[in-house]
Amino acid sequence: MRILVVDDDERIREIVRLYLEAEGYDIEEADNGNSALEKVRKDSFDLVILDLMMPGLDGWTVCKVLRKETQIPIIMLTAKGEENDRVLGFDLGADDYVVKPFSPRELSARVKAVLRRLEGEQTKEHLISYPDFTINQITREVIVEGTEVKLTTKEFDLLLVLAKKPNRIFTRDQLLNTVWEYDYCGDSRTVDTHINRLRSKFESQVGFSDFIQTVRGVGYKFEWSGH
Repeated sequence: MRILVVDDDERIREIVRLYLEAEGYDIEEADNGNSALEKVRKDSFDLVILDLMMPGLDGWTVCKVLRKETQIPIIMLTAKGEENDRVLGFDLGADDYVVKPFSPRELSARVKAVLRRLEGEQTKEHLISYPDFTINQITREVIVEGTEVKLTTKEFDLLLVLAKKPNRIFTRDQLLNTVWEYDYCGDSRTVDTHINRLRSKFESQVGFSDFIQTVRGVGYKFEWSGH
């Protein structure tokens, strides 16, 4: 994980850098707001620790600009601990707020919490979930009632296309073009064959059926109702 520490106080930057490096993070430093924005625009960071009271471009402005340009999580680090300041920080898009003087141990805990929360949100974005049924787009796993259903690459891709848009009817040609990624020049039995294999695997492993419904004369649609 790469973290950008932005503070005009060299001593503060050094304390934060030494402590977080000991925790295994890769630390980059910036001593002013303009430098921070340049670094974020040029490089990739997982989190920004941002001082508010800096000469020139202050932390409020940097936070506002970062929120327009990126979704990098931001922890504000400042001596301004009044409620109004904290509320303004969160309104501008900060993910957390640590008041000086601070404990490096507490700051490290806040960093871990923010990154853990972000990781959880990203994971959810890659999951397609129905009751007792989950598709993980990253690991390409399909879990039904706690049991993994083993699919081939094309079977998984076909299921994913249908499950992303439940109740939408796809023609065979649409499925061919999307899953096989080219205009199919033969007949459409390839889709029918893979649909039948999907149904067979779900029926034999977990007892579910009819999750992919045939729309006669048109194609297929996904409906998940469980047992």
